[in-house]
Amino acid sequence: MPSLRTLPVLIALTLSPSLAFSETTLMLDELVVTGTRSETSLMDLAGNTDTVEQEEIDLLNADHIEESLLRIPGMNLQRGNGVEMTIALRSPVLTGPGAGGAFLFMEDGIALRSAAFGNNNGLSEAHYEQAGAIEVVRGPGSALYGSNAVHGLVNVLSRDPSEELERKIDLTLGSDDLYKIRGTVSDTVGAHAYRFSFSGVDDGGWRDDSGLGQQKITARHDYFSENGDTFKTVFSAFNVNQETAGFITSETDDHLYERGSDVIEANASEDGYRDWWSVRLSTRWDHEFSNGHTFSFTPYARSTEMKFRQHYLPSRAIEENGHDSIGAQTAYYIDLDGGHKVIFGTDFEYTDGHLKETQERASYSYFGKNRQQGIHYDYDVEAVSISPYVHAEWQLAEKLRATTGLRFDHTSYDYNNNVADGTGMADGSACFSGSDCLYQRPADREDTFNDWSPKLGLVYRVAEAHSLFSNLSRGHRAPQTTDLYRIQKDQIVGETDSEQADSLEVGARGSLEQFGLNYEVSAYYMKKKNFFFRDSFGNSVTDAKTKHRGIEVSLSMPLGEQFDIAANYTHAVHTYDSNHAAKSSLASEEIKRGSEIDTAPKNIANVRLGWNFKADSRAELEWSHMGNYYTSPDNSAKYEGHDLFNLRVNTQVTTGLALHAQIKNLFDTEYADRADYAFGDYRFFPGRDRHYEVGASYNF
Repeated sequence: MPSLRTLPVLIALTLSPSLAFSETTLMLDELVVTGTRSETSLMDLAGNTDTVEQEEIDLLNADHIEESLLRIPGMNLQRGNGVEMTIALRSPVLTGPGAGGAFLFMEDGIALRSAAFGNNNGLSEAHYEQAGAIEVVRGPGSALYGSNAVHGLVNVLSRDPSEELERKIDLTLGSDDLYKIRGTVSDTVGAHAYRFSFSGVDDGGWRDDSGLGQQKITARHDYFSENGDTFKTVFSAFNVNQETAGFITSETDDHLYERGSDVIEANASEDGYRDWWSVRLSTRWDHEFSNGHTFSFTPYARSTEMKFRQHYLPSRAIEENGHDSIGAQTAYYIDLDGGHKVIFGTDFEYTDGHLKETQERASYSYFGKNRQQGIHYDYDVEAVSISPYVHAEWQLAEKLRATTGLRFDHTSYDYNNNVADGTGMADGSACFSGSDCLYQRPADREDTFNDWSPKLGLVYRVAEAHSLFSNLSRGHRAPQTTDLYRIQKDQIVGETDSEQADSLEVGARGSLEQFGLNYEVSAYYMKKKNFFFRDSFGNSVTDAKTKHRGIEVSLSMPLGEQFDIAANYTHAVHTYDSNHAAKSSLASEEIKRGSEIDTAPKNIANVRLGWNFKADSRAELEWSHMGNYYTSPDNSAKYEGHDLFNLRVNTQVTTGLALHAQIKNLFDTEYADRADYAFGDYRFFPGRDRHYEVGASYNF
């Protein structure tokens, strides 16, 4: 919390010119697209969708997407180093092989990665720095979205082209040799509209032997034909080259992150790195028939490659992975008399992926596991998914609207192992220790998964500005390829099944226009089975059950003519719903039903006080609260939580010139971005101390 001597600094900085923007736009006017793949009034939505608007994105000028998504209730991102992160969305923070498949990350409604090849850090690929908006659905996705939307989805929307010529460039300088550039050019000429946006980062890194270079571009072209057809084509490219600082660790010190700069800036993983690129191309064609029905067809292609050191595992192996995909989304929209709507569609995708994992260090044994030098895994997988669905909205009465949906996902894998099968060395010889090595390589095989996703939602408009909603839905994910084919010696080949979550949500949203207050309150109960995770000793658990309960609140309102306040609060309890005995042959731990899941804080809050000092200027003070949480599945270790304050100012100096500045971690709090307990150590990604950014943007 701030001390008395720092309060004058806060007050003085807050009394600065600021960007004219308010978080109190009436909810009645808000339209969202993610829930139905078309513009829908938020008041008529059976379920939740939260949005980070374009004005907020520009104000934040975020170094990491975590800074934007902390404004969403129910969401928790823990930063690693550089672009790395672990994510929670109506869930504990998930790690390990299956974590990347628990959430669906999209750009303009198309998944950033193939469902079979998820990655914890997948949101880094999205061009959030230049987005038009970021929409988040908490809990299982609708029938319009299939595998991986178990706990929710994030959809980064590209920025619309401008109606008149727009040219803008933004430069930012920050602590520890941080340099950022953003730029955009946009215009509409006749039937053609375009926007080209780019952003780049050169970060010297605040920890030893760390830093990164990152580049992103997005090119969008909209075409409006004479017959009424519309075409939206989007090309995106991403590249990052990162020197990675890993965990700081201790066998005994559970407050290591408070031991000063010599400790938190140290990098025991000085050889850590991540090199990663991706490209994506899509075109959406919409054709309206004479009867008013609309057909939509969206072909797309993606390619991604990544190479990095697994600095968070004892082997510190090098992983190389990538995949190439082609796919298409089809939908037929029918508007019926009486306010009813039906959408029929099918999604198709083919992906060719690969993974190779190689240990450079000499063979050794650790915690009863034999880790061999050389190749651990080397395989290729062809994945095919076919997903028909139907989504329907029914106006049951003047104030009552129902949403129904059903989706079927067929997923098939054709796996080819490129090295020797089994638990020996990659060349087929016996494990160096005389017993099995840790890494098990299945023989070539084919696997198929068929999953159904039903949904039922109701919305009751209590009044024009208030509605109640309920939502009963199922989310699932077919196993990731790493769940199935990068397995350990104690696992049974083919034992992993699709993860499935059933969720019930009820809530209310609306606006009190006399006060300018917008509100949304929701409560949920979710049960999940076939949860795949790793315990504190790295052992795979493939068949866990879990429970998730929570309440989420969003509020925003003006405070007089110039000030406004917005707040998000989450209270959630995430527990194991199954027992798992310790393994007699391996270092492991007992997990009891009813124990809290590790890295699952019960309380998270974010509060923002804004001051629109003059037109086109804004100052904002942000308070971010992270509650305490257990850091091990057996609840034997705990992190105490933290409170952080950030201050942002953006002021329009002339018609074309704006200045902006930020102070992050305003009161220099000692904290951990991530805390866990694994392989016998307390481990932390230390939080960064107070740091600064200043910059300017110019329209010309």
